[in-house]
Amino acid sequence: MPPGLAVRLFDRQLQVIDMIGLGTVINSAAILAGGLAGRLAGGLLRQEQQQAIQKTCGVSVLFIALAGAMEGMLHIEGAALESGRSMLVVLCLALGTVIGELLEIEEAFQRFGAWLREKTGNSGDTQFIDAFVTASLTVCIGAMAIVGAIQDGILGDWSTLGVKAVLDFIIIAVMTSSLGKGCVFSAIPVLFFEGAVTLLARLVAPVMTEGAIANLSLIGSVLIFCVGVNLVWGKTVRVANMLPAVLLAVAAAYLPWGS
Repeated sequence: MPPGLAVRLFDRQLQVIDMIGLGTVINSAAILAGGLAGRLAGGLLRQEQQQAIQKTCGVSVLFIALAGAMEGMLHIEGAALESGRSMLVVLCLALGTVIGELLEIEEAFQRFGAWLREKTGNSGDTQFIDAFVTASLTVCIGAMAIVGAIQDGILGDWSTLGVKAVLDFIIIAVMTSSLGKGCVFSAIPVLFFEGAVTLLARLVAPVMTEGAIANLSLIGSVLIFCVGVNLVWGKTVRVANMLPAVLLAVAAAYLPWGS
């Protein structure tokens, strides 16, 4: 190999290494910026207006989640539209919820939210914990976070996380204007989750086959739907305790009936 070509290849590898993790940083920064924008907008709105925005955000989340879930469950067979993978959804959600309830994941989120509330001087904010948990689940669940972090970790390609950052900016801005400043701190779990997947990308990538990503997207959409339910009708579903369903969905891709 000519020396000049070797140097160029080495420089290219260094550039990729330098860019690894940039997507996670951009995504986290977008959430912080969205939270700031939401706080500024929320300060201009009356209480009933903030509640109206919360309901509107919830309805939007419901339809986004429905679109993702239907994409995973519906398919065209000849001239007919048929549904499938119902058993996958039922089993993953049921078993995942049992695991989550035993591990008390929701309580762990709430304890961390309570710790953040005290450490950030927001002990008087009664909505802080719910805002933090709801926003964190909304921006962390989904295939974009995992696939984007894997692309970032292996190729230094942060484009998927860049698109997610734009979406998260809008979502967190709307949520913060209605739920409060607790939403801003959802940047912390995003930073740790996407950062961990980025660092472990070479280990995670072989597991995330096309079938695994499809299952992850389907179950993730159902969980996001549950977040929307909580936004519209109040805290009725303990979504954090359903998170193990996502891991079960990925594992199910390796079963004969799970892909």
